[in-house]
Amino acid sequence: MDNNRNTSAPRDAAWREELRKSMSAKERGAIPRVKMPELDAAYRVTCNEEVNQGLPAEAAVVEASRCLDCPDPQCVTGCPVNINIPGFIKNIQRGEFHQAAVVLKETSALPAVCGRVCPQEKQCESKCIYHKMKKEPVAIGYLERFAADFDRLSGQSALPGIPASNGIKIAVVGSGPAGLSFAGDMVKRGYDVTVFEALHEIGGVLKYGIPEFRLPNAVVDVEIDALASLGVKFVKDCIVGKTYSYGDLHQMGFKGIFVGSGAGLPRFMGIPGENFIGVMSCNEYLTRINLMGAGHEGYDTPVLRGRNVAVIGGGNTAMDAVRTARRMGALRAMVVYRRSEAEMPARAEEVKHAKEEGVEFLTLHNPLEYMADEKGHVTTMRLQRMELGEPDASGRRSPVPVEGAVEDVPVDLVIVSVGVSPNPLIPDSIDSLEVSRRGTIVVDEATMRSSLPDIYAGGDIVRGGATVILAMGDGRHAAASMDAALKG
Repeated sequence: MDNNRNTSAPRDAAWREELRKSMSAKERGAIPRVKMPELDAAYRVTCNEEVNQGLPAEAAVVEASRCLDCPDPQCVTGCPVNINIPGFIKNIQRGEFHQAAVVLKETSALPAVCGRVCPQEKQCESKCIYHKMKKEPVAIGYLERFAADFDRLSGQSALPGIPASNGIKIAVVGSGPAGLSFAGDMVKRGYDVTVFEALHEIGGVLKYGIPEFRLPNAVVDVEIDALASLGVKFVKDCIVGKTYSYGDLHQMGFKGIFVGSGAGLPRFMGIPGENFIGVMSCNEYLTRINLMGAGHEGYDTPVLRGRNVAVIGGGNTAMDAVRTARRMGALRAMVVYRRSEAEMPARAEEVKHAKEEGVEFLTLHNPLEYMADEKGHVTTMRLQRMELGEPDASGRRSPVPVEGAVEDVPVDLVIVSVGVSPNPLIPDSIDSLEVSRRGTIVVDEATMRSSLPDIYAGGDIVRGGATVILAMGDGRHAAASMDAALKG
């Protein structure tokens, strides 16, 4: 399949100029929102190719022309990294695709990533003025991906100017979205930035947590290479807290430390049978396949395969796991979620793709226990039927059991995706670092500064669980605060 369709230029400059001049605001508003080209579901479950294929150039120009040039663009307020959304969209409309990427990279270290995995429908697109007109918003995420991919595939990647080095060394712990965003902003300010990653690949959750059919590793690598070309140094297979201590970093001359070590500690439900063979965490399942190549030719990493696979949970990670299970040969792949589909936190697009790929949704069901055969391998999950009761503290209606409604469902692999806890290594290895009861690093929300003046933190290690774009926003926020503090 051709993923390079967005590199073709729209007809010509005259066509683009005519498009701009010939359309009134009313006519722009009448244009239907663009549809993302996708691989056929029957084909894509047989491979790991990216499902969303990207917009052709002409479609991107037309979609960009839907933007109504709001005098007070609220879409920007919905973006955690404050991308100049009207600026890059108007460049696409003019056919200035390279310049659109330049605008994106002024604030975002990972535009090709964000264009693929950020929940734009809950952020920038949720603020689009089209909602007041009861119409679909401008496809900001699709356009962001288009501009970033054009930049990547053109071979003329846009790089911002970098000031002369100020000689101040900054350490970043973790190479996930928070760490990469922080590193990008700090190197642009002239700092000498080194990112320490515990794993053998740079990218954190972008590599181990998100499957290639949603976010290809090649896309992540290009974004990382761009940071390296700006001067960011990367050190792999290095565990801060073990390989190097907090004191070691000081002795190495680092004047500031940003912790973006994520939330890699899986949670389970604490129900009977979770220790049986065939019941595993979503983190382990996805890491073995995405990062360690399990199931792929040329790799020896073992992974459990199942014919009847249940994924417990309703978030994006659960969708990633269940769709991966289909690609790993599951004949029956199920999502078990205790609330209704309307309350499912996963993106609507991910749910749609999962359904197209044959995934069953057992909503308003909750596991009670798992049963196993004489060898200890899981064979059955016992489910409690639920119904929605009164709203809980967050305003969501609490699920309550339906008396007597219990059923047994055959399974040979259960993947638990009910959340993760922060990585405890950094909090446990640094004395005097204030940590919450949840194991997160406590920071001043105004500055992202911890109880220790040279340590800042963001992403899952602070939030306990966050989207890629929220983690990136934390990284940018921390960079601005640390820069101000170091400059006195």
